[in-house]
Amino acid sequence: MHVFEPRYQQLVTDCLNSDSAPQFGQVLIARGREVGGGDTRHGVGVLAEIVAHVEVGQGQHALDCRGRERIRILNWLDDDPYPRAEIELWPDTNDGPVEPGFHNFAARIAELYGLLEQLAGRQDMPVPELPTLGGVSETPALHLYQLADCLPLGEVDRYRMLSAPGVKERAEVLSDALEGLIEVAEFGLID
Repeated sequence: MHVFEPRYQQLVTDCLNSDSAPQFGQVLIARGREVGGGDTRHGVGVLAEIVAHVEVGQGQHALDCRGRERIRILNWLDDDPYPRAEIELWPDTNDGPVEPGFHNFAARIAELYGLLEQLAGRQDMPVPELPTLGGVSETPALHLYQLADCLPLGEVDRYRMLSAPGVKERAEVLSDALEGLIEVAEFGLID
């Protein structure tokens, strides 16, 4: 993440000077401009931790951040000097077993990347590399987030994943999004 806007430069400074882990809330803009304020923001986001940073001059920073926990916005406060909100952590409503098809995601993702490879070959473009999917993560919720990170999802699908109340619903969103990507890739291969 490259931080160049003055209000977010102040946010980074405040986070780095904090006595606790340097973290901030990150939410997707629903409507409006990304730079300069005056936007409408969604009500669900991620608590992001700054794990590495480099000042690149003139108060600008390059950050390496990791999403740590999902948050829900309770109340937006004044944007002084940057957007602020009262939040609550929003753990999944369920993190138990999901449908048997849950473990088929890796195979479907591999199928998608095979189709993308064929498309790239036809269009003389670089071949996308299939990400390493690894084994099942420590929790089904984390596993679904990691799988979603391997997909070329748009912001709307990523937000749907994040705002699904639990693992079962998130698995359904991921399945729908994955099937849509496969359909688009197959359509692209039709002569």
